[in-house]
Amino acid sequence: MTPRVFLRLLKQHALWFILIPVLTAGSVYYFTKDDPRIFKSQATLYTGLASGYSLLSDQQAGFIDHSAAAFENLLTTLNSKETLRQIGVSLLTRHLPLDKPDGKILSQPAFQELRLYIPENLRLSLTKNADEATLHARIDSLSRTATDNPVQFVLMKSYAYCSIATIGKKLKATRRSPSDMLDLEYESTDPAVAQQTLSNAITILNKRYTTLKTAETNSVVSYYEEQTKATKQRLDDAENKLRAFSVQHKLLNFEEESKNVAASRELFSGDYNKELMTNKAAKASMDALNKRLGQLGPLLLANGDLKAKQADLTDAQNQLVNAQAYGQPQNVVTRLQNRVEQASEALKVTARNYTAAESTPESIPQRTLLNEWLEKVIDFEESSARLEVYKSRMGEYQAKTEEYSPLESELRQLNRDLTQAEKDHIASVHYLNQAITHRQDISVEGALTTLDAPNFPYDAQSKRWLFIALGFGVGLFIALLLTAIRFWIDRRISSPEQAESLIGRPVAAVFPTVRKFTIDSKAGRTALSMFEQLCNAINFEIIKTTATKPYPPLITLFSVRSKQGKTWVANSLGRMYAEAGQQVAYCYPRLNDEQQKIEQEGVTFFPYTRRSDLMNVTEIDYLFDEETKFDASQYDRIILEIPALISSPIPVYLIDQSTVSILVTDVNSIWARTERKVLEMYLKIATHTVVTVLNRVDGSYIDAPSKADAQQRPVQPEHSVEVQRTLRSLENQRTLQYGKLS
Repeated sequence: MTPRVFLRLLKQHALWFILIPVLTAGSVYYFTKDDPRIFKSQATLYTGLASGYSLLSDQQAGFIDHSAAAFENLLTTLNSKETLRQIGVSLLTRHLPLDKPDGKILSQPAFQELRLYIPENLRLSLTKNADEATLHARIDSLSRTATDNPVQFVLMKSYAYCSIATIGKKLKATRRSPSDMLDLEYESTDPAVAQQTLSNAITILNKRYTTLKTAETNSVVSYYEEQTKATKQRLDDAENKLRAFSVQHKLLNFEEESKNVAASRELFSGDYNKELMTNKAAKASMDALNKRLGQLGPLLLANGDLKAKQADLTDAQNQLVNAQAYGQPQNVVTRLQNRVEQASEALKVTARNYTAAESTPESIPQRTLLNEWLEKVIDFEESSARLEVYKSRMGEYQAKTEEYSPLESELRQLNRDLTQAEKDHIASVHYLNQAITHRQDISVEGALTTLDAPNFPYDAQSKRWLFIALGFGVGLFIALLLTAIRFWIDRRISSPEQAESLIGRPVAAVFPTVRKFTIDSKAGRTALSMFEQLCNAINFEIIKTTATKPYPPLITLFSVRSKQGKTWVANSLGRMYAEAGQQVAYCYPRLNDEQQKIEQEGVTFFPYTRRSDLMNVTEIDYLFDEETKFDASQYDRIILEIPALISSPIPVYLIDQSTVSILVTDVNSIWARTERKVLEMYLKIATHTVVTVLNRVDGSYIDAPSKADAQQRPVQPEHSVEVQRTLRSLENQRTLQYGKLS
């Protein structure tokens, strides 16, 4: 639907758009005349949920906005049934002790409403010897009982001013985005009830929301306290196992001791090899000297006293080496060194006592050989003692190595358990500290801050005019809906665009309703322009079919239904050709017997009688009787108007001889399945071009040429206003009738 079509529909149904909205608005005005006055109390709370500072603010690396979820939680808490019930209980606690209405606490209508719900004997029993806290506890207890009672009914099941249904419906809370402010409002017919309800709602919301958040943090703190205790126990167990392991195996630092054992073992291994070479060298030297000494050597070796001295020396050497190897005190080492020296001197003295000769056969002094022998014996004994110590220490290091090898994996497991226990304990302590900080943070933040306290509304707010405006808008919507429904179900043609859509063919010319053919009239200028374009289209088709169609060309005007404006179009079209100097024959169906052939200003009117065998007429001459002589060769154009197709047979042969056909249809005419089928039948017969003309189109769909363009026309438009049928009064009347069909 184009805007022009929409505006035309509004213009056509303007009465609907006036009457229906006025009717609905008037109905709302009448039915709301007895509506009670409404009082609204408002308040503003600062929540600090988005931008508030807390104990945890400095611990956050970046700002994380959880305000949306926090506000949802806050609003859910406010609108919960428990919160609404507690608000109602608080209202009853304030109002039940009243013996008479009080404008600042409870007005007359609300006071009477409360008396209807709460019997007097129950009210007196509840308020007897009860302060505010006791009365609140009694009302709260009655509202929670499983048995029915008036207090439970008025709070949970009724629609009184203190019921949860009424409070939940009228209590509204909205966030003033994107701030931390929360706007609360409550509407009631009693201004005091509105203020008190909002005050109680703020108090109870503060209490419940803080309690919920604290309970949430308490459970978290309790959980992490248990986790911290468990991790501390695991940490203590791991430390005890490690301590027992160190005590059992006498370890101070296993890693350092392992390194020391390995290093000492390598060092002693090198010293042992060196000492082994020294011992073998001393043994070889001693054996060589024994050979040089001859018989003295075996004698010395066989002497018991000498062996005893040598044994003392060996024992002293062993003790000295052990003392040096195991780090004995210096006085012990010195004492052992003295003992070794004494044993050496004793061995030397004993050996010399057994020496009988001063020289050997090789002329070497025997004492010299003996001294060398003694030195090698002493070196050998010292080396042997050191080798024994080295062997003993090597055995100890080997035993240590064998002992440490399985201990390493066990110690690693113990250390790993200890490290994991420490990490778990540190993490638990960290989370516990966070939970405790969060709990403390809630305590520090406290309740929601009241920025604007609930006001006492003195002025009533009436929504009557709003309802009236809504009623008027509903009326407009209904009118628009009815118009749209009518437009959708209406199959009548209303615009050129709709005509093209329904007919399925382009519209070549659109004619408005013409009252007078003058250039001063917009409709007159438009009609003249359309007829000029229509003539151009017809002439173009005549030129195309000159070789295939007989001369003069036959122009057929038809319509599916009657009274579509064919006669007016034919008259005007014939006049246009006559003004161009052409002879025109206009053949039309006779309305009565008085209509006869007549010629007027280049247009000859030929009425023909409607015939039942019209479909069998093969030549246009056969339409007329013998008295009406029709000679086609005398005319330049023949205009044939045939009856409405829906009520008469189709002249098949005449249509086949036509050069061009003009389909004339009228705005507001129905175009449905029957019309489409009849037109399809006509188009199957016509082998020429069919031009569509839309008649009596609304002025909003036309584009009229300017007066300057219209004045350039060679023939004055006023000449075309005369009717072209006959000079008889009857013919004049009929022609005027056709002229008004536009």
